[in-house]
Amino acid sequence: MTLDLKAKHLIAGEWVGSSESFESSPLDAAPRTFAAGTPELVDRAAEAAEDAFWTYAYLSREARAAFLDTIADEIEARGEAITQIGTEESGLPAGRLQGERGRTTGQLRLFAKHIREGAYLDKRHDAAMPDREPAPRPELKMIQRPVGPVAVFGASNFPLAFSTAGGDTAAALAAGCPVVVKGHEAHPGTAEIVADAIHAAIRAHDLHPGVFSLVQGGSRAVGERLVTHPLIKAVGFTGSLGAGRALFDLCAQRPEPIPFFGELGSTNPVFAMPEALKARGEALGKGWTGSLTMGAGQFCTNPGIVIAIDGPEVDGFVSAAVEAAKASDSQAMLTDGIAAAYRKGAERVSGTSGVTALTGKADDSRHASPYIFETTGEVFEKDESLGEEVFGPLGIVVRVENAEAMQRIARKLHGQLTVTLQMDEGDAEAVKPLIPILERKAGRLLANGFPTGVEVAEAMVHGGPYPATTNFGATSVGTLSIRRFLRPVCYQNLPASVLPEDLR
Repeated sequence: MTLDLKAKHLIAGEWVGSSESFESSPLDAAPRTFAAGTPELVDRAAEAAEDAFWTYAYLSREARAAFLDTIADEIEARGEAITQIGTEESGLPAGRLQGERGRTTGQLRLFAKHIREGAYLDKRHDAAMPDREPAPRPELKMIQRPVGPVAVFGASNFPLAFSTAGGDTAAALAAGCPVVVKGHEAHPGTAEIVADAIHAAIRAHDLHPGVFSLVQGGSRAVGERLVTHPLIKAVGFTGSLGAGRALFDLCAQRPEPIPFFGELGSTNPVFAMPEALKARGEALGKGWTGSLTMGAGQFCTNPGIVIAIDGPEVDGFVSAAVEAAKASDSQAMLTDGIAAAYRKGAERVSGTSGVTALTGKADDSRHASPYIFETTGEVFEKDESLGEEVFGPLGIVVRVENAEAMQRIARKLHGQLTVTLQMDEGDAEAVKPLIPILERKAGRLLANGFPTGVEVAEAMVHGGPYPATTNFGATSVGTLSIRRFLRPVCYQNLPASVLPEDLR
């Protein structure tokens, strides 16, 4: 099909250009030129979002839920176009884009269901006690209310599920917060088509057009203006540690500091326990490599480190993992910049004293081949850089002396999104001392699986201590993520006639 892209920004219901432009970097197609974002466009979008807040935040839950359902419908109606431009821009296969589109619409519908049920409001009521001695008690009612306009940064590795209408946008809109999205330069065409779907849903429900705006990629000044604009009250971000920390610091330095919910990086360690390795070490080695290389390793839950107590069973695991890695094809990465950063990361690990390269080769293009390295627990403990994320299909096997050494490494880990335990029943006693340590290190602990693949569900936690995220009490996946964009308000002795609808 022929794509008719506007190559513009969507600002409060209008497609507008700008004096600056940038080119996309598709894998196998000619670049397209798009209007680039500017701080002035951010100002317009933020002001429109604030204006929209006064009506959108006070819609009924049913009205907002219906709006979310319509966005999902409109995205599905553009499915063919989204897949076409998404594969062109990212190099991801059509099946991956179709699955991600289903996840995106699923998130929207999950939040629609969630706000219809209303439990997220966390309503509390203390009845008045006028005759209480020595002092009467007033009537107190509490409810969660939306914080205001929210800024969302599109992610490079998920053109749909963590971008324009992804989880951050869905949660904010469900909470009653208008959204301003800064699109990622890696997939501007995809962002435009999804933005058009949201725009269609806004018109279908006759909402204020400032409920959603898309400012396409631009210079660093665009992102800086977005997080420092006084009308923006919270930020959702998925990206690199360096960029995320810089934006986080800007949010904290504002005259009115605001929360920055950033997902920044994780190596997602795997603790391979002895009995599990004895029983199925070869299968675990192949499974680990499969998870490590899935999507060219471009997942925030990519399991980049394996910690195991040294012994013959580890040899079988490593041999199987290396054999599977050697059999893996080189894969396209999302952008030239990501591919270059992956090569640099592999060079850093390869040049570390005490680290042995078991397999891997440098690709001089946008493609990447898997690397597997091996080291000792002693080397890993001394060199913190080995615990830093390398975004791509790179894994390190750490052989430790005993269970105590495994626990020491667990204590030294930085914050993670996930930690995996490969264990059998006979490993339970050895695992028990690890659990209190690991639950302080990660938002999700899992057994006998691999962390790639984040279920969109009520109980999911996709977050963790810094640097996995900038807010250890939050998640960016699952219905609990709505709480990021709400704040509790207590109403004391207010008559029912003036209370929010959900408290009457």
